[in-house]
Amino acid sequence: MVAWERVIWVVLDSVGIGELPDAADYSDVGRNTLGHIAESRPLKIPNLVRLGLANIAPLKHLQPTALPLGAYGKGATRSPGKDTTTGHWEMAGVWLDQAFPVYKNGFPPDLISEFERLIGRKSIGNKPASGTEIIKELGEEHVRTGKPIFYTSGDSVFQIAAHENVIPIVELYRMCEIARKLLDGPHRVGRVIARPFAGPVGNFARTSRRHDYAVDPPKPMLLDVLAKRRVPVFGIGKIHDIYNGRGVQDYVTTKNNVDGMEKLSAALQERKNGLIFCNLVDFDMLYGHRKDVEGFAKSLEEFDRLLTDFLPKLGATDLLMITADHGCDPDPRWATTDHSREYVPILAYSPARDAGVNLGIRQTLADMGQTIAENFGAAIPHGTSFLREATAPRGDAVTRRGTVS
Repeated sequence: MVAWERVIWVVLDSVGIGELPDAADYSDVGRNTLGHIAESRPLKIPNLVRLGLANIAPLKHLQPTALPLGAYGKGATRSPGKDTTTGHWEMAGVWLDQAFPVYKNGFPPDLISEFERLIGRKSIGNKPASGTEIIKELGEEHVRTGKPIFYTSGDSVFQIAAHENVIPIVELYRMCEIARKLLDGPHRVGRVIARPFAGPVGNFARTSRRHDYAVDPPKPMLLDVLAKRRVPVFGIGKIHDIYNGRGVQDYVTTKNNVDGMEKLSAALQERKNGLIFCNLVDFDMLYGHRKDVEGFAKSLEEFDRLLTDFLPKLGATDLLMITADHGCDPDPRWATTDHSREYVPILAYSPARDAGVNLGIRQTLADMGQTIAENFGAAIPHGTSFLREATAPRGDAVTRRGTVS
């Protein structure tokens, strides 16, 4: 029996909610994205608080509500790693045995020589860097020489930056496709990312034509089993790229969080059943990696304001699930700009269901995917569904209130 005809799954990229028990293995003890953003100043996020966000973990200046509107809890990442691919794959039921490789000292010279031979150009960069900072540092040289900039980060990524007037976007994408084929075996990074930019020297800015090239996820994962049951999946943002297009019948890219929410609202009008799966990347790309605490806070408030108009559009057969894929704590006490190994918040809301259900600590992000799979009569390899806890009709549920323990 389908509990909901339509599930809307929104991933707030990088909005973690406190260190995982193994944070020491990642040098992340004490990192807490939402905790430190809330600590920086009072946040105006009344919709998220009403849904139960402040009931998940203590957040300074925010009070848990006695009657949250949704089911609430937090999820742990079981797989090693703390990146977009690891988090999203685990949500879909994939557990990794080992983390994707990272390159704190850049990629090996023999790999770069082969990459340059295949693209027919020399390159510059080859080091971990912030995307905005490296185009400030090397952008002028790139424009003068035509050499693409490539770089990595604390994540498993190979990123290629190029000015759109120097290397046309089609050529940049071709370079990324070459890199994706080259980066296999021991160098099988999670993503190759095209990072186009534009503007005059001294005023470069990244454009919206970013494109991610992910590795193919193992089978079966959530989107595979939904496709087998002919459940339509619509991707918004980088969802299509993360899963290499598997199981995503249709998709749109986004320019920013506002554009993402506009496209999510449009999808509610156009798509009456199945899974609408959305990633909102501004928290990560614009604020977490740039260590912009105030920008991160304002972005959370912006998302909350957008919920004011969005929530009333949900119907009795809709489930909204809000979560994250990892953390990216921008607090200045840490020098790193890397992602952080954190729990992620889980909020599940339907206007037809009872309030105040405490989902507790989920031992894997796959619990969310298993819940969606069970809703549509399917199952994925890992995870424990919380469909029963989150589907009790109003008046029937025994609510468990308070903070997640």
